[in-house]
This record gives sequence, C-alpha cells and structure tokens, in this order.
Amino acid sequence: MTTNKIKDLHFDSFKLFEEQWALVTAGSFLHHNSMTISWGELGTLWHRDVVTIYVKPCRYTYSFMEDNKLFVVSFFDDQYKDALKVMGSISGRDVDKDKEAHLTPIAHNDVTIYKEAKLSLICKKIYFNDLVFDNIPVEEQNRHYNNEKPHRMYIGEIIEIIE
Repeated sequence: MTTNKIKDLHFDSFKLFEEQWALVTAGSFLHHNSMTISWGELGTLWHRDVVTIYVKPCRYTYSFMEDNKLFVVSFFDDQYKDALKVMGSISGRDVDKDKEAHLTPIAHNDVTIYKEAKLSLICKKIYFNDLVFDNIPVEEQNRHYNNEKPHRMYIGEIIEIIE
C-alpha cells in the first residue's frame, strides 16, 4: 500500500525509533548506503509531514545524505533486529552491508527501499543543520562525542509512504 499521508498510519512513533530502530538510506540503487538509526522524530513543519534524523559526519552514510536530495527511512519487524545490528556495526566503505545483513534492496523511482521493510518513508531533504556542541548537555557530550563532531540533523518532507 502506498499513501502520502502520515496521519493515515497508526503506530507509536516513539517506539519506532527508540525500540525498533530504523534504516536511513541515501543514494541511487547502484550506489547507496544505509545505516541503522535509533534517534528520530515524526511531525509537522511548515504544514508538511516530516521526519527528522541525525547522522554523524564520520559515518559513510553522511556523504550520501549530503550528495542526495532524497532519502528513505525504513522500519522493520522485530525479526530483522539482527540485520539492523549488522547495518549499524559495519561500514559500507568496507563491505556490502545489504549482503552481510541478508537484506534485499529494491530500486523504487530515484531511491532504494528494502523488500523486508514494513514501512518506508521516502523523504525530500528540506532542511539540515549541525548540532552545536556547546549547546549539548555535558553528560551527552561525554557520552556521544568523544573526539567526534556532533550529528547533523536532517529534516525530510515525507513525499511517499510504502507499507
């Protein structure tokens, strides 16, 4: 099923990111990269349905996010938790993560989605900004940013929803 209205879906958005995790994917079908994310929000901005995600500049996916106008946030059933662990623990610089995680990428228009995903949000990047290190609570600075730059926040307008 494809819809363009996030309001038509029924789920606990807090659990989607925090407990179930997700994949963010950017790039073309032939040259894409995905990474596991557990931080994100769904909401509205400028009267548009949006998703907000965060990617560190040191991650391989970062360059794909920078170079592309579209990205996909995909959610999976619990049976794919091990696959998401793989996608979050190895770099696409070094190996074919899709193959290692036993996930099946599918070309969909100008993006890559996964056959196994229960929900894919195709997003058009409409805003981004770097988190400001000095504005982050000290305990979170110490926990997440040892010798690394803070995440870049990306806000994407949800232009298509695939269930």
